[in-house]
Amino acid sequence: MKRHVIAMVAGFALDAALGDPHGWPHPVKLIGKQIELEEGLVRKYVLPEAEEAGSAWPLDRAQTERLGGVAITADVVLAAPLVAFGALKLCERIHPALALGAEAVLCYQLIAARSLRDESMKVHEALEAGDLDGARAAVGMIVGRDTDKLDEAGVARAAVETVAENVSDGVVAPLLFMAAAGAPGAAFYKAANTLDSMIGYKNERYLNMGWAAAKLDDVLNFVPARLSGALMCGAAKLVGLDASGAWRVFKRDRLNHSSPNSAHTEAACAGALGVQLGGGNYYFGNYVEKPTIGDDARPVEAVDIKRANKLMYATAGLGLCVASIVGLLVGKRR
Repeated sequence: MKRHVIAMVAGFALDAALGDPHGWPHPVKLIGKQIELEEGLVRKYVLPEAEEAGSAWPLDRAQTERLGGVAITADVVLAAPLVAFGALKLCERIHPALALGAEAVLCYQLIAARSLRDESMKVHEALEAGDLDGARAAVGMIVGRDTDKLDEAGVARAAVETVAENVSDGVVAPLLFMAAAGAPGAAFYKAANTLDSMIGYKNERYLNMGWAAAKLDDVLNFVPARLSGALMCGAAKLVGLDASGAWRVFKRDRLNHSSPNSAHTEAACAGALGVQLGGGNYYFGNYVEKPTIGDDARPVEAVDIKRANKLMYATAGLGLCVASIVGLLVGKRR
């Protein structure tokens, strides 16, 4: 467990220093390829075979899709930690130092603080330069909503929301799973989180096939989301933002979302910045109404993206401290 904690801290430092250089191999990309492959196999072979079987197959189309989604989810969340565990065991047989280095690199690749900062700051830079079209294009790379009609405040709000929401599933949650079970634990979490981001949608294509992925992600993020929101309230004080406002809005608005976990950090961030996040947006040309988070005291500005990133890193630092303590306590108990 001490090796896990050392690797986690080293991985956090590597992420802060290097980020995710484009073109480098990345475990999340491999997880994504596995999901695409298995979804394709289910849609190409399993669903047509079930339909052709007719009454000989006891499940209807929706139930078959859900069963296929369960199988995909099980395969992916088992494969990722097993591969990580096997690779580390192989390195350990060669030399313990190699295992430590390999685990540090894997931990580094499973933390997304630097890439979250880098991608959101591209939006900030475009807005500061007065390039609204460039800002729309940049924010379109990190959000799922339609961005072509967003004004400057809408673009800035989308970027701030992304930074705030991903503090939990991109940083704090992987750290907690590393603390509990090392890099294999974080690989398990990232596999589940990637599944949810790829097939966990409530639309016609994925409503049934993505059911298991979405439910698993909700369960795994229950504690990290709430802890991240609370830590962000404390982090607001560290970076000179409104900590009391963060706590007030966190308590009031942290459930203002269709997901049980998504609004906790958004609420803390909105309160810390003194702005309103959430609300309705267009997705694939359709307007979707959503609850608001925070108080509409002023429009969201480009500089709020920079403030949100400072808040994100302060929260990540606190999360690293908590995860390190958890990891050492787990090791002592074992």
